[in-house]
Amino acid sequence: MNAIATGALITLPFPTFSRSSKLRVKKGLKGQFKVFAVFGEEDEKKNAWGALFHVEDPRTKIPLHNKGKVFDVYQALEVAKYDLQYFDWRARQDVLTIMLLHEKVVDVLNPLAREYKSIGTMKKELAELQEELEAAHRQVNISEARVSTALDKLAHMEELVNDKLLQDRTVTEVSQTSSSPSTSSDSVDIKKKRLPRRRLQVSGPVQPYPPHLKNFWYPVAFSSGLKDDTMIPIECFEEPWVIFRGKDGKPGCVQNTCAHRACPLHLGSVNEGRIQCPYHGWEFATDGKCEKMPSTQLRNVKIKSLPCFEKEGMIWVWPGTDPPTVTLPSLEPPSGFKIVMDIPIEHGLLLDNLLDLAHAPFTHTSTFAKGWSVPSLVKFLTPASGLQGYWDPYPIDMEFRPPCMVISTIGISKPGKLEGQNTKQCSTHLHQLHVCLPSSKLKTRLLYRMSLDFAPLLTHIPFMQHLWRHFARQVLNEDLRLVEGQQERMNNGENVWNFPVAYDKLGVRYRLWRDALEREAKELPFNREN
Repeated sequence: MNAIATGALITLPFPTFSRSSKLRVKKGLKGQFKVFAVFGEEDEKKNAWGALFHVEDPRTKIPLHNKGKVFDVYQALEVAKYDLQYFDWRARQDVLTIMLLHEKVVDVLNPLAREYKSIGTMKKELAELQEELEAAHRQVNISEARVSTALDKLAHMEELVNDKLLQDRTVTEVSQTSSSPSTSSDSVDIKKKRLPRRRLQVSGPVQPYPPHLKNFWYPVAFSSGLKDDTMIPIECFEEPWVIFRGKDGKPGCVQNTCAHRACPLHLGSVNEGRIQCPYHGWEFATDGKCEKMPSTQLRNVKIKSLPCFEKEGMIWVWPGTDPPTVTLPSLEPPSGFKIVMDIPIEHGLLLDNLLDLAHAPFTHTSTFAKGWSVPSLVKFLTPASGLQGYWDPYPIDMEFRPPCMVISTIGISKPGKLEGQNTKQCSTHLHQLHVCLPSSKLKTRLLYRMSLDFAPLLTHIPFMQHLWRHFARQVLNEDLRLVEGQQERMNNGENVWNFPVAYDKLGVRYRLWRDALEREAKELPFNREN
């Protein structure tokens, strides 16, 4: 249920008339039409408004807790969510009351009523309705204040959960690194009390990527860029690879180094589903096996290859040593404009930037955020165990999808203009996918895809791809000068996550997820299945 939508609705002072209301008219002598009656069943009106007001009472779903029980922060967060759902439901009922009272006023004033009611009776009925409307408007103001308070409370509880996650992580590190096996629980409690709040440590020179980060499916290229006779060279975790299509048309990924004399294979060509080295003509299939050696006897030679798959318009590889998982993540929405760029930034810092929207009114003042006002408070609202949520006050949904993808949906009315307070209120949307492939310690391969759900034909307009590429580079350059400065200072020992605040929530959760991965935790936080 959407509480922010309610906040907009409860300020409406006028009625929304039902389309199912019936009009009976009679043509006059001069060809004009006069309304003789306006009538309709109240049930019909409610049905027409059902999308807004036919919402189940959330009190039936609230779990019962023992009276006097002390909640932890996670339970308290769930209670705050139930409070918000109730106040949202209550506000909807109050707005419905006002709309029905307005309909009664219309019924009292309609011409047919004057035929059997005196003016005095009508004045009395209108006075009574006016009193009811004033009371209903007062109740709406109360409901609006309750929704606002509940939202603030929810944001506060989520911030407490965020702090708790950071503290739990640090306490775990302290207990694991304790040198004495006989350390008492009292000493651990003392250490816990002395721990700083709300702190992450991301500083120092960029370290080699942990092996466990490789055990995921990674999108490395767009399918549309890989033809039967072309190759795409990539770097992935400090190693060179090359992607091409085999005899069956399916993509393969092999080491971009010939087994003979270490010549880069992407300098060669693709012949009959095999990649041919430009030095001596050795040809390799998508599984890495050498199938042709001109001018010499064929020997059993094979180069490294990676599991490779094609899905939803993208080429995926599995660079890890563990067996690949059976399923690949879904990267909907559908295809649109595509851009591939190499960025001189460590991929974690680039993800930090993409997961942060609060910087937009200050950083992107010449591009998409031109004219955006600076809100007094920016929030990111997300489930207690999630890596996704929505921004307030911006109509943008956002998700981090492990290991390196950011998916966002933006509600817009026209290019550069936001519409509504959340994406559900918006009739048109811009969908974005960012993939941050770790090429090396200081380089990221960025795959960007953008689509509009209201203008699919734009992709077929000549030169439109070049226009979007130019615009995307402008936006990226606004970020790069800042993130490059961050990386320089991080390498010199500065902590780039020194003091997280409320709107950093999604970035903090990404960092906690990655930290658990690097520590080889038995269970990663924010698992979708939990």
